[in-house]
Amino acid sequence: MFGYVIANSEIMSEEEKARYKAVYCGLCRALKTRHGQLGRLTLNYDMTFLVLVLNSLYEPEMSNGEERCAVHPCSKHCWVSNEITNYAADMNVALAYLNQLDNWHDDRNLFSLIFAGLLKKKYARVKAQYPRQCDAMERCIGALSELEKSGSKDPDAGAKLFGELMGEIFVLREDRWAPALRAMAHSLGSFIYICDAVVDLPHDMRRHTYNPLRALKQAGRSALYFKDILTMLIGNCTMDFEKLPLVEDVPIMRNILYSGVWTRYELAMSKQNRRKGETN
Repeated sequence: MFGYVIANSEIMSEEEKARYKAVYCGLCRALKTRHGQLGRLTLNYDMTFLVLVLNSLYEPEMSNGEERCAVHPCSKHCWVSNEITNYAADMNVALAYLNQLDNWHDDRNLFSLIFAGLLKKKYARVKAQYPRQCDAMERCIGALSELEKSGSKDPDAGAKLFGELMGEIFVLREDRWAPALRAMAHSLGSFIYICDAVVDLPHDMRRHTYNPLRALKQAGRSALYFKDILTMLIGNCTMDFEKLPLVEDVPIMRNILYSGVWTRYELAMSKQNRRKGETN
């Protein structure tokens, strides 16, 4: 369930693209600094949104610079970073560790077991610093795994769990902004869970593998029905987002929430429509 919280680069200005990339590169740099090259393998754009939100809310002092890296060895690229970036890097590693461990428990994927083993000590350090967040991740991922094993037909149960997980990650500290951050991130997490299920539904139906929307699909629910649910969930998220006193990088964050989060869904729907056209 990663790779949904991204920007739509097609509707970004060049300045916004540069800023977004600099925040992403700062996260990559923090992963290397705090967790070594292995940490960089866990990098994804999802945590970049976390950095943007918390940076804009708390306005910590920012460091910046230019450097080359293994991915871009030929030219220097800009990066920006601060304590929020470090927090996002730690959450990124924690999620990666628990996800790989869950893959091993569910599928006996040997690669996941090896990767989790390599991340184990790094995760222990993160958990020692952020026990609330890590306890929530462990509890929610474990409960999600149990739902899948039981063949649960209740998509709301899984959406609630993944929403809770996201909510705890977005709350850096228990302060006046914690309730609004939890509410926003809970709706975002619920959207991600359901969207991932919608995107995977045709494949899971063909392979007879678990999907929380299978029973609804078999009962005749249409693609429009699922899109309406997704629209409601991301609508709840954006309402809570707009209540936060954010100023810096708001256009980029709105791009992500109003357009970018739909990218994988729209790509999946386009592929499905092409397949239908080819079979008609």
